[in-house]
Amino acid sequence: MDERVRRLWAASEARDLGWGGVTIVSRAIGMSRVTISAGLRELDETATTPEGDPGAERVRRPGAGRKSLTASDLTLASDLESLVDPSTRGDPESPLRWTSKSVRKLAVELSERGHLVSEHTVRRLLHESDYSLQANSKTREGSQHPDRNAQFEYIAKRIRLLQRKGQPVISVDTKKKELVGQYKNGGREWQPKGKPETVLTHDFPDKKVGKAIPYGVYDIRGNRGWVNVGNDHDTAEFAVESIRRWWKKMGSGCYPKAGELLIVADAGGSNGHRPRLWKLSLQQLANETGLQVSVCHFPPGTSKWNKIEHRMFCHITQNWRGRPLVSHEIVVKLIGATTTKKGLSIEAALDSGKYAKGIKVPDAVYKTLNLKRASFHGDWNYTLLPVAAEP
Repeated sequence: MDERVRRLWAASEARDLGWGGVTIVSRAIGMSRVTISAGLRELDETATTPEGDPGAERVRRPGAGRKSLTASDLTLASDLESLVDPSTRGDPESPLRWTSKSVRKLAVELSERGHLVSEHTVRRLLHESDYSLQANSKTREGSQHPDRNAQFEYIAKRIRLLQRKGQPVISVDTKKKELVGQYKNGGREWQPKGKPETVLTHDFPDKKVGKAIPYGVYDIRGNRGWVNVGNDHDTAEFAVESIRRWWKKMGSGCYPKAGELLIVADAGGSNGHRPRLWKLSLQQLANETGLQVSVCHFPPGTSKWNKIEHRMFCHITQNWRGRPLVSHEIVVKLIGATTTKKGLSIEAALDSGKYAKGIKVPDAVYKTLNLKRASFHGDWNYTLLPVAAEP
């Protein structure tokens, strides 16, 4: 087909498709929307002209027509690439190195260099060079600990051992703190057209209401979860209290013959491997329950591997998307209503307790802990053995 036949064929296909046909055909065959629209006009003129098509003989020879800008302006493509990605083109002092690379700014900068281009041309050239708008990708984990993989293998071995014995294994962490009130929540929800949920225009927290601090406990074997929703501070005492409440409400009933509890946690935060208060609170838990409380921490910088993140917390976020968390009670109900096709069930409760920050554990008290460290990385892997209460 010559250029005219191609134009008329594309126009007839677009017309048959109806509304949006021009865009569909343009994307499918790579023909300009302007060309297809011109073909539609020619079809209309042919239908209304009794003596036939007046432009039937006007067909350009192959290769005729205006040349592309990159063919007539030999430095345009290289100058555009040097602006978009200066680090790969050896130009660290590019004018757009420290600014947003919008097509408007790129067009202005190219014009200052002597290139006559528009924003639309810049956008087309970028697509032709395989550029696209992309967000940052969280894939770099930073420097890795030399024993990173060995610790993963150790944790997996411990989990398999405890599960074969029928002992409870839980994954714990604090979910992102949430503003409580008529604030915007990420995501969308079905609402009557033109009647979205109205929220405050700002996100300044209400000090009287505070935030919701969801601390989660995920039973890996049973696919069950517990979330303790606090409203004070995320401390080591709050973390262990959340585990204590899980044991009383769920754990003791699911594992009546349990003698040991394995906790898998991140290396930092309220349940990190450094805070003394975390270990002291776990010792108190071991004394109360009679359980050997073992802890395995993930290596620093690997919190995304914690199972509670992608087996429980992500489903909670999906369940309350687009809904303002107007009260702590609403937060608890939304968490408790979260389920999945694979059988995940979650219970939640509000914890109105007060947890002071900055509590120090003296050396004399820390030395009284019945703490047994593992031979491999005792700072990450340890057990707190129960101690009988004094008379």
